[in-house]
Amino acid sequence: MDVLDLPALRRRRSRRQAIVAVVLIAIVLGASVVAISLGASGITPARVFATLAGFGDRGDEFVVFRLRLPRIVTAIVAGFAFGLAGSLFQSVLSNPLASPDILGVSAGASFAAVFVLLVASGSGFAVSAGAFVGAFVIAALMWVLAWRGGLVGYRFVLIGVGLGYVVTAALGWMITRADVREVSQALVWMVGGVGGASWSDIGIAAGIVLVSSVAIIALGRRLPVLALGDDAARGLGVRGAVSRGALLLAAVALVAAATALAGPIAFVALISAPIARALLRDGGAALLPSALIGSALVVVADLVGQHVLADSVPVGIVTGVIGAPYLLWLIATSNRKGADG
Repeated sequence: MDVLDLPALRRRRSRRQAIVAVVLIAIVLGASVVAISLGASGITPARVFATLAGFGDRGDEFVVFRLRLPRIVTAIVAGFAFGLAGSLFQSVLSNPLASPDILGVSAGASFAAVFVLLVASGSGFAVSAGAFVGAFVIAALMWVLAWRGGLVGYRFVLIGVGLGYVVTAALGWMITRADVREVSQALVWMVGGVGGASWSDIGIAAGIVLVSSVAIIALGRRLPVLALGDDAARGLGVRGAVSRGALLLAAVALVAAATALAGPIAFVALISAPIARALLRDGGAALLPSALIGSALVVVADLVGQHVLADSVPVGIVTGVIGAPYLLWLIATSNRKGADG
């Protein structure tokens, strides 16, 4: 490739990124309007826009602002956080399986949150705080156990998978020992859903996602250098271990915020980045497209679960049905490549 072609390639990539981002935002907004319009108290899209603009009647305002809009905003924020976190994990660790729900970060957040629900009889902020503690404890354990003079990606992934199994087993044991009425509440949360958050919960989660995203924007330009390896990064003046740690810390904060808000919605973090890279037709991190795809996945999955399927189905089950075949395909193709290599 001629070096003179590089500016044109960058312009084409930037133009494609902008087109993909606009299309994804349109999908999120369109699905959101449809979701707000549907339901027992049907509201036409025109009335939805009028209500959002402050010209709706009291009945429409109650339905939109109290019942349906919090659900939509929860889906957008949680999906954005999961999608961005998944892209970061996969880029920093250079492994398509390096997703917080595969590595045990989501499981750690779930365990701590359910512990607060069942053992400490907590709710609201206490559950959210528990999710944060659990996510960061698991991430810290993975970092310590995987460190061998540097962060080794495959060790991090294997240790994360192992810790995830341990935490999931402990979570199952805790559920079997708890009161049936409390367990039902915990199980609803563990499946992953976007219907129970208040505006204050959404505001806290959105604030954490915003701060984490700003940190990622500041550090994200180091990702291409980190992809060259720590030795090459050091030669270019980038401290590989520090940069990877800071990016993973921001990603864990995203996972904790999203899990505290909506529960461990399955596979969104795993599949968002591959879809984004396929749309952009390159192997870059695709951070913003991954985040927008995460939002689109959760909004559309909730729309399908609430209004397309016969019974109301939690969004985590719908995303699980979508993501599980991809995970099986990813494992199968990885095994095939290993056998061929």
